[in-house]
Amino acid sequence: MPTFVAQVKDSRGKSSRQRIDAADFQQAFILLKKQYPIVGRIQPAGLLERDLNLSLPGGGKVTVKDKAIFSRQLSAMVDAGVAIIRALSVLGEQASNRTLKQAILSISADVQQGMSLSASMAKHPKCFDQLYVSLIEAGETGGVLGEVLQRLAKLLEDMARLQNQVRSALTYPVFTALFAIVVFLGMTIFLIPIFANIFKGLNAELPPLTQFMLFISNSLRSWVALIPAVVIFATSFFLTQYYRTPVGKLNIDALLLKLPLLGDLIRKSAVARFCRVFGSLARSGVPILNSLEIVSNTVGNQVIANAVHGSRQDIQQGEMISVALQKWQVFPPLAIQMINIGEETGELDAMIMKVADFYEDEVEQALKSLTSIVEPLMMVVVGGIVGLILISMYLPMLTIFNKLG
Repeated sequence: MPTFVAQVKDSRGKSSRQRIDAADFQQAFILLKKQYPIVGRIQPAGLLERDLNLSLPGGGKVTVKDKAIFSRQLSAMVDAGVAIIRALSVLGEQASNRTLKQAILSISADVQQGMSLSASMAKHPKCFDQLYVSLIEAGETGGVLGEVLQRLAKLLEDMARLQNQVRSALTYPVFTALFAIVVFLGMTIFLIPIFANIFKGLNAELPPLTQFMLFISNSLRSWVALIPAVVIFATSFFLTQYYRTPVGKLNIDALLLKLPLLGDLIRKSAVARFCRVFGSLARSGVPILNSLEIVSNTVGNQVIANAVHGSRQDIQQGEMISVALQKWQVFPPLAIQMINIGEETGELDAMIMKVADFYEDEVEQALKSLTSIVEPLMMVVVGGIVGLILISMYLPMLTIFNKLG
């Protein structure tokens, strides 16, 4: 007789894992229900033993790339005629990310008990968000799960590519900024005191620049240096907590959109994400209003998210999508016009995907331009810091040499 393992809770609310022999899932549930008021997920013991850490927390964050690979592999197996339970079991066994592995094996067990794929995925929001679940549900409803999985994989791959472009563009300036800080601290804390002892022995009159640098060096080597460090830490903590509030997130995101260079990049990136996700949902058969609700949670900027959410209410009352979005004046005019053309021609999803392609290219070009500006600027900053410190140290020596001459 098969052995099953279930998560149960007793009358005091204490959770535990119980094993039971039964003919099938239904009999296992009935037997357990006689002993425990709450019976959770029931799984075959063999499946659970292949992943003993199934209920343990942790395992690493599931990235967009992880989900894209899983979607592509599952799509290939479904198109090849592999049963969904078998496909999930195989992919769960070979998943390298522990968190994703746990989720897939759990989903496989749920589907084996008769639960739909989308409903079982919805139980793992850390791995499969509302967007993912909605697309899977649309694929199941329309009987085109393999096609939807391919579309989902493409969507996630595009999102991962955009994230990698942004990350790559920020790597150099961040690294250079950290290098500049290390150089500045190293020279002021360790190099300047050596020159200070030389100047003290010569009884030389120090120029204002040298005196200023000596003051900074002495400050950094005393408790005074803790003041700016505490201020920076407190400010960062306050801004982080403030950003977690609805008002703070809205205000900071609005400020980010107004920043020179970065503001335009953030806007284009959000518009590209909106169009890519919205177009994918529309092509998969998800209703427009549901799609807009999902998209508002994925654009990454609260100002634009509010615009999408507000437009959804206007569209529900019969307004055209382009007209509703235009009222909020956060979307570029070009995007509004192309969406309007898509509505008029009846090819909204195709036109929105073209808008996504256009703005993803715009983001890529903007990142290249930003990098080309930042790289020489950072080199100038680093060179300026080193040059300023060296000049401040050699100025007194030049003054002494001139007097001796």
